[in-house]
Amino acid sequence: MRIAVAGATGAIGSLTVAALERGGHDVVRISRSLGVDLLTGDGLDDALGGVEAVVDATNGPAADVDETVAYFGATTRNLLTAGERAGVRHHVLLSIVGIDRVEGNAHYAGKREQERLVSAGPVPWTIVPATQFHDFAEMVAGWTERDGVATIAPLLVQPIAPADVAGILAEVAVGEPQGRHADVAGPEPQDLVDMARRTLRARGREVKLVPTWSGLFDPGMAGNVLLPGENARIAPTTFDAWLEEQRVR
Repeated sequence: MRIAVAGATGAIGSLTVAALERGGHDVVRISRSLGVDLLTGDGLDDALGGVEAVVDATNGPAADVDETVAYFGATTRNLLTAGERAGVRHHVLLSIVGIDRVEGNAHYAGKREQERLVSAGPVPWTIVPATQFHDFAEMVAGWTERDGVATIAPLLVQPIAPADVAGILAEVAVGEPQGRHADVAGPEPQDLVDMARRTLRARGREVKLVPTWSGLFDPGMAGNVLLPGENARIAPTTFDAWLEEQRVR
């Protein structure tokens, strides 16, 4: 199949490209750095020529709720409209588990707008909600780290390996549209603070972590809010196995 991946130069996008190419598919990479601008639509019609399926693994800028929703809304509309013109028969959106249970988070609001547009859009679709990735805790700590100290929310998550997410996206893309896919998650729940501490140590770094709800994540995300629902699809790679691959030798 000829399959386009939006966000092809990002972490999940690049892994999805690789998974599809291993399967023998012809992959079209969509990224601003490659000359296709989802925000303006420039280059999209040419990029989607002959494409049968689109995987949207894009990310958005860090902004307030209104700006983030506007960004995801514009890029998603452009991708869907161009996909309809090109005769794309399957639009696959990577989303996040639990976004309908969280208010006030700009990124989650943007993802909800994406889901709304895709589910009401002109192209047959599958939405794949995934839990946080194994590298999420390290990333969150990096947002606030100053002089060896970082604040981080004590979230309960069930993280999934980025490569496992990419493999599922590739598998879904070559199949028939499913509507809303089951939640996808890793094998076991983890505490975000502990994940960050262990990841940083694996990288040879010691950072003092201060648990707090005063940052981007508030108590509305505590408890089981971010955990997968019943009948979730459980990917095989444990956090421990992923962490071993990150360890400084």
